[in-house]
Amino acid sequence: MTSTAAAPPPRAYRRLSVEERRAQLLVAALGLFAHRAPDDVSLDEVAVAAGVSRPLVYRYFPGGRQQLYEAALGSAADELKLCFTEPPVGPPTERVARVLDRYLRFVDEHDTGFSALLRGGSVVETSRTTTIVDGVRRAAAEEILSHLGRIGGTGPRGAGPRLRMMVRSWIAAVEAASLIWLDEGKQPPAAELRGWLVDQLIALLAATAATDEETASVVRDLLALESSDGPAGRLAELVIPVVAEAAHLLPHAPAAD
Repeated sequence: MTSTAAAPPPRAYRRLSVEERRAQLLVAALGLFAHRAPDDVSLDEVAVAAGVSRPLVYRYFPGGRQQLYEAALGSAADELKLCFTEPPVGPPTERVARVLDRYLRFVDEHDTGFSALLRGGSVVETSRTTTIVDGVRRAAAEEILSHLGRIGGTGPRGAGPRLRMMVRSWIAAVEAASLIWLDEGKQPPAAELRGWLVDQLIALLAATAATDEETASVVRDLLALESSDGPAGRLAELVIPVVAEAAHLLPHAPAAD
């Protein structure tokens, strides 16, 4: 008799739980939304990417593409918020640099979707999606304020209006720079862009401190934690010679009697 090899046993089928199936669909959708505008992604494509049927996608997201997009956006927003979470260890500007490294990595990995999201104009853009995006911006601002030694709300350690406005303006500048970076083919390299954005934060703090005592106090505390070879020390070394060129703009000292 001719012996035949035994057929491999069939793989056991495991039914996914509701939470696992939903997570699977969100991962598939995020992969598509990351690199294509939301308007260009169909439920059929999400089903194919997840290896399921179109009716199954509708079973979990009866609101269709809009509901799926909002759920995927919420998941991406949670991931983006984590980019700004950094332990309060080490010089503040070095913490911010690590935050920006993670943020720019996220932008790089979700390029088309990130650009479409922040530029708006999508048919899937609603007040709910706008609220999700604004929530990320506010969470990012609170995290940056915490690294500056301030917290939200009122109280001795609460951030005042000038400081809060400055930080939120910087967050907006980071967003704008990220979009331009994508338009420019992700040039300059991410590390250079990160360094420039940290420099911008330091410069904004210095400019605001000139007319706002709270920010001046924050800057004094921040500088006490910085090192000469860190972002603040490097920027000071570069800027002080430039500022020295403006000495002629200062009021002349009164002549001695």
